[in-house]
Amino acid sequence: MTDAANRNPSTIPAGSTKGSTPFAARPPLRLLGLSPGKRTRMKRLLYDYGPGGGTLLVLPIDQGLEHGPVDFFQNPEALDPEYQYRLAHEGNFSAIALHIGLAEKYFHQYAGEVPLILKLNGKTTIPSDAQSFSALTGTVEDAVRLGADAVGYTVYVGSPAQDRDFAQFQHVRAEADRLGMPVIVWAYPRGEAVAKKGGKESLYAIDYSARVALELGADVVKLNYPVASEKDADSPPPYNTLKLTPEAAFRKVVQSAGRALVLVSGGEKVGDAELLEKVRMSMDAGATGIIFGRNLWQRPWADALKITRELHAIFGEYAQPLR
Repeated sequence: MTDAANRNPSTIPAGSTKGSTPFAARPPLRLLGLSPGKRTRMKRLLYDYGPGGGTLLVLPIDQGLEHGPVDFFQNPEALDPEYQYRLAHEGNFSAIALHIGLAEKYFHQYAGEVPLILKLNGKTTIPSDAQSFSALTGTVEDAVRLGADAVGYTVYVGSPAQDRDFAQFQHVRAEADRLGMPVIVWAYPRGEAVAKKGGKESLYAIDYSARVALELGADVVKLNYPVASEKDADSPPPYNTLKLTPEAAFRKVVQSAGRALVLVSGGEKVGDAELLEKVRMSMDAGATGIIFGRNLWQRPWADALKITRELHAIFGEYAQPLR
């Protein structure tokens, strides 16, 4: 898998078809309202690295802070961040996303080879999610110093602490605007009120989170895929009566995100067929790409590279020219 092969965008126009199946158009770079600094960095992520063609394939390794070391038991080699860095490099990912400690201690070996997304806030799973709030762990200036191409920030939509969250994010966004750094928002519904209105995986909660991220100023938003359940009946109208297919539900989420590009979260590790189908459905709905961690680095090395190559092949079908 050569860089030349992966960094040569196809000429499929937005809203065209891959084979005989139509897919939703993604917002072109020129319409995202980006400053020159942000646009330069986003162009590198979307076209110069990874699958290219305006798509994003991101490898996150923030789970050690967010979940604890438990996620590394399935593949003990992955406890060493070198595993994920090697995978991001040899698998030709668009970027690796992580907290400042893993950036300062490991990124220097891959600087200029693997783009960096520096995660700026986080929390552990030890406290209850009832009052979810992620404190700052880094700054936009840290990201600039380290040569990052974007920063990441988690917003917990619906948490009782969202007032502090929004205020904290406003300062991050202002610094990112000043320094020309794209902002990726991890938009996660959380809290007791969310649980009572269909739950954090409901279409209502995820659709609301997509819109909140757009209106708060996200350049890219990371979202989970909605999961239909009996709890949807507890969602506010008209969500409690919607009968949408999974594809139609996620397309609505992408539409709510507007001109914030959408990254789909991988979540817990699933089988290959389910993973690849989720990617295709997401891209058909207009997503820009995926941010899969455990689904990739919880695998043995050869298996991780194999599935990464399959992802590259899929993204090639959705490539769009730089516009």
